[in-house]
Amino acid sequence: MSEDRELEALKAKRLAEMRKNIVSQSSKPEQTSQAAPPSYRQIVLSHLGYRGQEVLQNAESQFPNEAKMVIDRLGQLYQTGEVNEQIDGGQLLALFRSVGIHVRMQTKINIEQDGKFVSLSDKLSNTTDENENL
Repeated sequence: MSEDRELEALKAKRLAEMRKNIVSQSSKPEQTSQAAPPSYRQIVLSHLGYRGQEVLQNAESQFPNEAKMVIDRLGQLYQTGEVNEQIDGGQLLALFRSVGIHVRMQTKINIEQDGKFVSLSDKLSNTTDENENL
């Protein structure tokens, strides 16, 4: 029963997000034919793959100046056509680390317990609670 409620809550949340996106897209003003060329950041964003935006956001929040320099250079490479492949989060993280920017990412390990995925920290805290009660 609780799984049904959780599923319904997730569905409702996703539906609200979709409605919000539709409203924000329809409220944007029409762009003129002389729109400004995309920034290097926008160019890089359009080439990011799985979890790339997450890595980029963490890099920009932790190292704003350094991340801007890397993103600008990467945007230039995309614009000139020297690089044209999509970059996923792991590759972008490796790029930042190769130039000496050690972006910290939040990590979470999930394990399956009774058909549900539970974080490892929750599993360990439940195990220690059970041991203390014995």
